Amino acid sequence: MPSPPPFKITLKNGEEVKVNDHVYCSPSWGVRDGTPYSIARIMEFLPAQGTPTFDNSGKRNEPITRVRLAWYYRPSDVSDRTVADCRLLLAAIYSEVCELSQLRSKCYVLHRDRISDLAGWKKRPDRFYFTRLFDPWLRKEFEVIPATTVRNVPEHIREVLVSRYEYIVAEREVVPDLTDDLRLCDTCEKWCPPAETLQCDRCKKFFHMECVNPPMLSKPSRGYGWTCAPCSRAHEEEVEGHEVRHLTPVAPKPKTNAPAARGRGRPRKDRVLAEKEENVEIKHFKMWPFRYFGLYTFAEDTLDPDDLIFPRAATRVGPKYQATVPAAPGVADRPADIEERGGDTTIEVLSLVNEMSPAEVEAVEKQKQLLTRNDKLKCSVDWLTEVTFRLTEAWLNKRDFATVSMRSPMRLQKWKKTETRYTDKEWTAEEIAAFEDAIQVHGAELRAVRDEVGTRSMPEVVRFYGHWKNSKLGEENVRIRLARANGVDEKMEATTREATPDEEEGSIVMEPPRNVSCGACRTRESEVWWKAPKGLSTSVLCDNCGLSWRKYADLNVRPMRDESAAKSKTGDKREGTPLNGPAAKRAKTSSSQSTPPPVAPQLRCVACQRNGPIGKVLRCKQCQFRVHAGACGVNPDPATVESWVCDLCQNEKTLEASLMPDCLLCPRMRRDPKKKLIYPPPDSYLRACKPTEGQAWVHVLCSVFIPEITFSDATRLRLVEGVSAIPQYRWQNNCTLCDREDGAVIQCSECPAEYHVSCAWKHGHKFGFEIQPVKSSRREAATVVDWKGNAGQMVPSVICKGHVGHKRQLHDICDTNDLGETALQVYCKNYKQAPVAQTHGLLRKARRLDKILNATNGDISSAASVDGDSTQSAPDPHCYRCQTEFSPFFHEVTNTTQGEAKSWLCHKCHAETRKSYPVIIGIGAP
Repeated sequence: MPSPPPFKITLKNGEEVKVNDHVYCSPSWGVRDGTPYSIARIMEFLPAQGTPTFDNSGKRNEPITRVRLAWYYRPSDVSDRTVADCRLLLAAIYSEVCELSQLRSKCYVLHRDRISDLAGWKKRPDRFYFTRLFDPWLRKEFEVIPATTVRNVPEHIREVLVSRYEYIVAEREVVPDLTDDLRLCDTCEKWCPPAETLQCDRCKKFFHMECVNPPMLSKPSRGYGWTCAPCSRAHEEEVEGHEVRHLTPVAPKPKTNAPAARGRGRPRKDRVLAEKEENVEIKHFKMWPFRYFGLYTFAEDTLDPDDLIFPRAATRVGPKYQATVPAAPGVADRPADIEERGGDTTIEVLSLVNEMSPAEVEAVEKQKQLLTRNDKLKCSVDWLTEVTFRLTEAWLNKRDFATVSMRSPMRLQKWKKTETRYTDKEWTAEEIAAFEDAIQVHGAELRAVRDEVGTRSMPEVVRFYGHWKNSKLGEENVRIRLARANGVDEKMEATTREATPDEEEGSIVMEPPRNVSCGACRTRESEVWWKAPKGLSTSVLCDNCGLSWRKYADLNVRPMRDESAAKSKTGDKREGTPLNGPAAKRAKTSSSQSTPPPVAPQLRCVACQRNGPIGKVLRCKQCQFRVHAGACGVNPDPATVESWVCDLCQNEKTLEASLMPDCLLCPRMRRDPKKKLIYPPPDSYLRACKPTEGQAWVHVLCSVFIPEITFSDATRLRLVEGVSAIPQYRWQNNCTLCDREDGAVIQCSECPAEYHVSCAWKHGHKFGFEIQPVKSSRREAATVVDWKGNAGQMVPSVICKGHVGHKRQLHDICDTNDLGETALQVYCKNYKQAPVAQTHGLLRKARRLDKILNATNGDISSAASVDGDSTQSAPDPHCYRCQTEFSPFFHEVTNTTQGEAKSWLCHKCHAETRKSYPVIIGIGAP
C-alpha cells in the first residue's frame, strides 16, 4: 500500500513547504528590530493553541496556525569572532513553536559532507551548510559527523545509531576515536570505550583499565606513555642485554570524516546532482536527525528510545569542584554535647505520617480539611507540605491536632536564626502583568524576566514560573478535553484564525523620500526599498542589499563621500526647464506665491558629512576647508567667522612652523613636485593639522587616537607633545592597509589588524568614542566623564568597516552634548591635557628625552657588567679627554694606551676628534 502524500502548507509567496523543509522565519519588523531572518527546520504543523493535532479518527485538525521549528544559529549569534562565510550555520537541538505567519520563504540547509561542490552550492541563492552544533545551555560547540562514519562501537549499537539518526554529535577530541576501527581489549576481547581504554605505547594494543594487572585507576597524565606487561618485560631484557631496540610500529593514520581532496580546476557543474542533493532524504528519529554520543555518553543508553539526545557535561561532584576544608583550630577540643551536622539528630523531620496509626492518619486528613476552606489552597504543594510538617511536629510533641493553626505564614526552620515564610507573598496584578509580558519577550530566560519584574527575587520568579506554567497547562488540558468531547465538526472559537496582514509590509518602505540612497551600496535606483538596520548612514536599503541582509546577514557598506563637489548648477533648475538653458530664462512656476522665509546657509563638515550653520561649521577663506569648530580646536568669534583660515593656511603667512605639512605620525607621501596641489586636500578631514613642539605638523586625527600624544593646550589642540614617547612597536609594525613600515600604527578595537590612522580614515573605517563603565573600586584612579547621561571612562575606538555587527556604542567625533561640546573636545580636555601647571614645556621634553637616554646608557652599563671580570657594578663613565661626567651619550674608545681598561669619550669630544668631512646645508661634500 503506497504511503500517503506528505502534508504541505502554502506560504504567502506561493511556495509549498512540508515537514523537514528549511525556511526563513521572522516576526514583524517592529518586533525583530532590524535583525536578519532566522533559519529553521519545520518539525511539525500544529493547530491553534488548545486544540489537539489529530482528532479521535486520526484526521488532522484544521486550520493550521502554528508550526514547531528547530533553530539554526549564525556564528555571529553565539560568538564575537568574525566569520567571512555568510552561508555557514550552527545546528542546535533546540525547538520552539511559532505562528505560521512568521514563515517567509523556503531555503536549503545540508551538512558539509552531503555537498559535493561547496563553491557551486554557495553561489546559488538560499543555500546554507553546517558542520558543527551549538548547545545554548552549555554554551559550547560540538562536531557533527555522519552516523555511518562511526565504527568504534559494538555492532548492535552501531546498527541502532545508523538506523535512527543521520548524524552524531560529539566533542572534537572524541571524533578520531569514534571514526577509528573497532577497538577490542586484548585481554577480554570486548569493546573498549574510549574513556576506559589504555593503549600500549609499543605494541599499540588496547586494554581495559580494569583488565591490566594491577588495575589502573586513571589514565597516565598528558605527555606520559604506558606499556603493557609483555612489552615492559621485553624492554627490560633489551636494556639488560644491550640489544638494539627495533623501531616502534607506526600507528596507522587516523581516519577523518573530511571530504576527499578535489583536483584542481573549476568544479563540474552538474545540475542534476545539485537537485539530488537538495532533495536527499535525511533520517529523523522523534523529529531529530542527530543525537549526542560523546565523552559523557554510556553506549548502552542509546538503545533506549527515550534516552535524552542532548549534549552533556561532566558532573560537578567531587574534589575538583568541592573544597576539602580542614578542621578549624580548636575543633578537636569541642565539647561532646554539641551536635555535629550530618547526623540523624540534626535532620529536620518534614513528615512521619507513614509511622502513624490508621486512626491518627484519619485525624490528620480531617484536620487538614478544617484548616482552610479554600479549594485552591488545599491543592497547593507549599500549603500541603507546611501543614503536614506542623501536624507531624504536633504528633511528635504529643499535642492535639486541633492546636495546629495555619494563620501565620512564618515558621522557624532548624539551623536558622530568624523565621522564614513557607510560601511566597501573593503576586499583585501589576507584577503578574509584567511577568507575562516578559515571558512573551524573553521566553524561559528567567533572569531577564526577573529584571523586567524588578520586585521579586530569582527564587520567587522560578517558583512562580512553575505555578504559572502548570496553571496554563491545566487550562489547555481542559480545552483539549472539551474539544475531544465535542468532536471535529464543532469548532472552538480559539481555532479560528484571524486574517493577519502581510508581516513583510512592515519591512518595505512604501513611499521612499526623494533622492534616497541605499545605506550600504549608495545606489539611488531600486524597485523595492527595504528598511535598514540601525547604524547605517540612511534608513533604507535597496532590493539587493535588503535581501542580502535579511537572508545572509551580510552587508558590504561603502564609505561616505562628499557629494557637494559632484553637484552641478543644473541641480537648481526647475522642472520642465531645458538642462542646457540659461538660468536667467527659467519659467516661473507661480507668480502669486509668497516669498519663503530666508534659510540660514548650511555648510557640510568633511569629518561627519553632516550639515551645520556657519559658526558651528567653519570654512577656510583660503582653501575652502570645512569642519566643525569643535573638531579642530577652534573657539570661533562671531565677528571673524567669515574670515577664518585653517592652521596650515595661516602658517604660510606667519611661518611659525615648517612649510612641509607632512604628518610626523603617517608615512611620507610621494607627490609630484610639478603639480602644485594643495596638500593635505581640503575635502578631507586630514587637512586639520596642528603644530608640534618641534615646529612640525601632525594630523588632529592622529594626535587624538594615538594614546601617547598630549597637548599643551587641549582646548585649542595646540602644540602637540609626546611624539618621542611613542613606543617602538608602533613604528616597526607594518600597516595592513598600505603595507608600509614608516609611521605609527594603532590597532582595531575588534580584531588584531594594525594600520595608520590616516589610512584607516581614507578606507572608511569607523572612528568614535566609547563610554566604558568603571568599577566603583577604580573610580578614584580613573577619569570619569558624563556624556549624555552615561557616566564612565571615554575611550577612543577605531573599528574596521567590515565589522558591521559589532556591539560597541560609539559616539561620532562631531557628536555634541547639551553644552555644545563635541565628543573630541570632551575627550581631549579630560585625557589629552599635558601637566602644564607643574612643569615647563622644555622640562617636559627634557624628561622624555632622559627616559630614552637612560634606557640607552642602561644598555651600556649592563653590557659593561657582563663583559667585565668582576661582579660589581661598573662605575659611571667619564670622558678621558675632558674628564666630564655629563654628556647625552658616551662613545666607547678602543684604540687607547690605558691598557685593558675601557675608556669613554663624551659626545662633544667625539665630534671634535672624529675624522670626517663637513657637510654644509645645500652644498655637497667634496
